[in-house]
Amino acid sequence: MSATSSGVDVRTATGDDLAQIVHIYNHYVVHTPITFDLAPFAVGERRGWFEQFSTTGRHRLLVAVDRGTVVGYTGSHQFRPKAAYDTTVETTVYCAPSALGRGIGRQLYLALFQAIETEDIHSLLAAITLPNDASVSLHERFGFTLSGVTRAVGRKFDRYWDVGWYERILE
Repeated sequence: MSATSSGVDVRTATGDDLAQIVHIYNHYVVHTPITFDLAPFAVGERRGWFEQFSTTGRHRLLVAVDRGTVVGYTGSHQFRPKAAYDTTVETTVYCAPSALGRGIGRQLYLALFQAIETEDIHSLLAAITLPNDASVSLHERFGFTLSGVTRAVGRKFDRYWDVGWYERILE
């Protein structure tokens, strides 16, 4: 799969992309409450996470590439390990700080949702650390609605953060 818009190519992630994906993620680990991981990862530590994704099926990982550099990624992964949850996936999207505001998150989600549209998926979930207006806006643009907020569930940077649970039911 490949989609191009504004010079950015969106395609299925490969093992060669992992270091750049980890670099993007680690920015959010170190500088923001967006993820509740507290310490940055070495590339080798993320290989198991990477291996959950496939080029087919419900669990995908896509990257946005601009002039040879990964500037964002998106994925759909298992929500919970029990079989009754199989038709529910959790989605995620991260952009490099230098790529924010360029519409890359939107482009990534367009490609992801197209890639999984024929899969046996009933609902999409996204957990968003609050406040995060940009992520909330992106998810709402794609039809996600707030289903609930868990209050003060993550402690990072010496404070507690809420998580908004957003859902999109597919028909």
